[in-house]
Amino acid sequence: MPISRKDLAGAGSPEALVKRILQAEPNLPVPVPIQELCVGLGIVGIEDLNSDEFEGGLVTDTKRSEGTILAKRGGEPRRRFTIAHELGHFLMAHHVPDQPGRFLCKSSDLLRATAKEGDQRQFREVEANRFATLMLMPPHLLRGAMAAFREPDLQHALVLARDFAVGKEAAARAYVQYHPERIAIVVAGNGRVQRCYRSLSFPALICAVGGPVPTGSVYHNGPHRANIASDIAACRPDLWIDVKRDLHAPSLSEQVYLQQNGFAMILLRLEPVHAESAEERRQEEGWRYRFHSGRR
Repeated sequence: MPISRKDLAGAGSPEALVKRILQAEPNLPVPVPIQELCVGLGIVGIEDLNSDEFEGGLVTDTKRSEGTILAKRGGEPRRRFTIAHELGHFLMAHHVPDQPGRFLCKSSDLLRATAKEGDQRQFREVEANRFATLMLMPPHLLRGAMAAFREPDLQHALVLARDFAVGKEAAARAYVQYHPERIAIVVAGNGRVQRCYRSLSFPALICAVGGPVPTGSVYHNGPHRANIASDIAACRPDLWIDVKRDLHAPSLSEQVYLQQNGFAMILLRLEPVHAESAEERRQEEGWRYRFHSGRR
């Protein structure tokens, strides 16, 4: 690959770095050859990491003249994300490791999407994850792949995971972000909400992270077959979101994909609320008044 560190001069954010890389390598194939990119950008080796505590790491000098990435053996999509994450640490000069010359990242670091205010370590991990996601699923290639997808369906996220050689959850995050519909994907583990990825227009969930998946959810109304996305079915919207009284409840549908080890992904799709005419609203308000006042 012709790319070199010189192509990235002046770029510091994940978005700016990926933009420069794509300008230097406009014909990247899918899946993105992340290890070849590492070689062109100063990574001299990618070695196995034997650790129960950490998922990945980076060994480098203070000037970042070169570096060695450490990644646990396992599923190839997971390893690819780890490598891209550590490459992000290497390329962002403002990322200062906890130990001189060495970054060590846990699996929870590679899932982090937000950082507590003032926590610089968490902020670095969020940035490295943004870089990894953008690098492995470049926006222009992702949009092209999603052009064939119309109605929201978890099967689409699984296709993206396969084609881009990324983990299912990474593909689900990208799918939610780029799909035009109001959707969310909930990651559940052993019947409890672990994480939620929402489109900007999808309201916040009323079930807390760590809390149980709502009892009336389609998730509990199987049987669902492992590794096969269920049919999409209507569900009560107030199980998942706050539904205001005296307003038409929106239509919400749900789809479930059971994975291994008790994990599942749940797709939620929110339909637009029917717009009432002024006359319909007046009639309904009049009916409520008569009902509550005892008049007929």
